[in-house]
Amino acid sequence: MTALYSFLHYLILPWALLRLAWRGVRDPAYCRHWGERFGLGATLPGNTRTLWVHAVSVGEVHAAVPLVQALYERDPQARVVLTTTTPTGRERAIRLLPGGVVHRYVPYDIPGAVRRFLDRIRPGVAIMIETELWPNILRQCRQRGIPLVVANARLSERSTAGYRRVAGFTRRMLADVAALAVQSRDDAERFIGLGADPARVKITGSIKFDIRLSATLREQGEVMRRCWGVDRGVWIAASTHEGEDEQVLDAFAQVRQSVPDCLLVLVPRHPERFERTAALCRRRGYRTVLRSDAPETCHDADVFIGNTMGELTVFYAASDVALVGGTLVEKGGHNMLEPAALGVPVIVGPCVFNFAEITRRLCEVGAARQVRDAAALARTVAEFLLDANLRHGVGERGRGFVEHNRGALDRLMEIVGPLMIGG
Repeated sequence: MTALYSFLHYLILPWALLRLAWRGVRDPAYCRHWGERFGLGATLPGNTRTLWVHAVSVGEVHAAVPLVQALYERDPQARVVLTTTTPTGRERAIRLLPGGVVHRYVPYDIPGAVRRFLDRIRPGVAIMIETELWPNILRQCRQRGIPLVVANARLSERSTAGYRRVAGFTRRMLADVAALAVQSRDDAERFIGLGADPARVKITGSIKFDIRLSATLREQGEVMRRCWGVDRGVWIAASTHEGEDEQVLDAFAQVRQSVPDCLLVLVPRHPERFERTAALCRRRGYRTVLRSDAPETCHDADVFIGNTMGELTVFYAASDVALVGGTLVEKGGHNMLEPAALGVPVIVGPCVFNFAEITRRLCEVGAARQVRDAAALARTVAEFLLDANLRHGVGERGRGFVEHNRGALDRLMEIVGPLMIGG
């Protein structure tokens, strides 16, 4: 079955390269470091113990930051190689992580590329953030005696149904994993139901609860809020996707009927959409300002486009209420713990399969609201903007929820630590 998988992977490789080139037209960063995707990066020198951490994109990179710091604390002499799939993830990793971390693109999951990659970095331990299950990577790591841990693992009902269609293949693939550090009991049961060894499945919680916020973040948020206007309501729609901005703008029009001077902070998930989103706002008749223009004041703006990288937490800190994107369209949502940790009320749409457990728990403790559509979004945003006491109460419940659930990183390191010694 692995041979058939690899054959099919080779067949679709030309399409993957064409897609990469097409994305490179909009974002030239996709055209750089192509060799790394085939395992052709430089061979790492010396006999230093190497720890490989894979984080797909921006969200996983943020989750990887405290993990990388913990790995260095456990073994200061180690070398960490962090791989990503997207240029935005790579850029964020370079900005957030120490200079000693080696950054690469993860190779395509074809035998030759994986073999070259492992030959060049020679990891003692591999850690995949969230559910990155690549059969050739898993198999070659096991054959080389490299223990591979899937950290912060989660498995939705939708993904479980897909893996069940190739049950035998999935079971053999999971057998190549040294440990599965899962976020919840539901995730554990799904992995075990697919054939994972129960002894290798540990419930650690989500390391995203162990978010480390900058000591200056509040001050940065206050500076940003003075730019937007201290006396006006501000709501942010963060990490939005294609088809989601239109719904947000529909809701914005309704919110302004109750809160006429409110500001919408709109932050598209992908950089190639920044200009298109700004153009959409202007076509709707809104006075639109881009963050990259570095305005000193936005008091007369209707919409503020967050088109810079690395400032989302600052935007959250300066906002009154946050819609977390990827939830009004079929994307499954993004990290809603960042605004909650900052005491900002969280709103999500109906599509949260990537964060189903966290959404359920946030709603149960009264730290988040889930809405069905743009009309319900508008009513909920207006309710929060018009009631400061409500905002404060919901925000404090979110802050307390995140604080209470910290500790997943320590539990993960209890799994990884012994493997580092063995590696």
